Amino acid sequence: MSASFAFYLCEGFQLLDLAGPTAALTAANRLLGSEHYRIELVSQGGGVVPGDAGLGLMTRPAVSSTAETLVVVGGRVEPMLEADNIAGIRQASAGASSIASICTGAFLLAAAGYLDRKRATTHWQFAQRLQYLYPQVTVDADRIFINDGAIWTSAGMTAGIDLILARIEVDHGAELAKAVSRELVVYHRRPGGQSQYAAISQMEPQTDRIRKALTYVRDHISEPLPIERLAEAACLSIRQFARLFRKETGETPARAVERLRCEAARIRLRDNNESVGTVARLVGFADAERMRCAFLRSYGHPPQTQRRLDQPLMRGGDGYTCWPPIT
Repeated sequence: MSASFAFYLCEGFQLLDLAGPTAALTAANRLLGSEHYRIELVSQGGGVVPGDAGLGLMTRPAVSSTAETLVVVGGRVEPMLEADNIAGIRQASAGASSIASICTGAFLLAAAGYLDRKRATTHWQFAQRLQYLYPQVTVDADRIFINDGAIWTSAGMTAGIDLILARIEVDHGAELAKAVSRELVVYHRRPGGQSQYAAISQMEPQTDRIRKALTYVRDHISEPLPIERLAEAACLSIRQFARLFRKETGETPARAVERLRCEAARIRLRDNNESVGTVARLVGFADAERMRCAFLRSYGHPPQTQRRLDQPLMRGGDGYTCWPPIT
């Protein structure tokens, strides 16, 4: 049974937000040997819509869409919030069983009322603005994508690929999703609960010595990591290392080690059935209680709660996600 996707474009749409998801669906069709996923481009009035890269694409009028899944492509926010586009998205979604947005496309869904009392995400740089404009939406900037009922939202740029890979996995299983990710030469679908930016990348040290120390932490995460050991890895005295580390990362070495251990623990909790105590030991915490306190500082939740929040898509008894009607 085929599935149809309509990608809604507004003036100034981001080309990567469109190209990544459609490339994933096209690769799935090729691997399936049939046109399971039918793709169309729609806009409020149809015709050529100019994108941010100076490339215009031909679209059909939104009112003519009969797609089962409607995806709002991200781009410039201001054109999305025009009354014509709010009306257009409502027309295009009339027959859809699920709606999604890529990056800033969440602004149009919010303006049309589809994110009211829903959890949603967008590119982290726009999350605060989305929350300010639409306080009835629960915006979570620290997610790759979120599925709340019939509504899907993703973070920016390549996160749209993760969202579509998740849909392919729901429809056809993990093996096809993995095959598609290999064709696209991307990491196999990051779970929606994964942070938009890893702890080690948030620190962004300027010098190779501090980068080397952070890499050393990651590679020896289960071992004791006192400042003396990190300074030695960076080929600096303890005093020089502590001063330079704080200057380049904005935090102490001890806090950085804790954050990296929390991140490693979060991944293990999500991907395995190991107990909290076992995970704590494997990532270098002295015991489960210390890991619990560290999780509260980093995420605001204890490990058990964070594990539930990070679980993959919930599936029905037949192995497929149920797509409730849009309300």
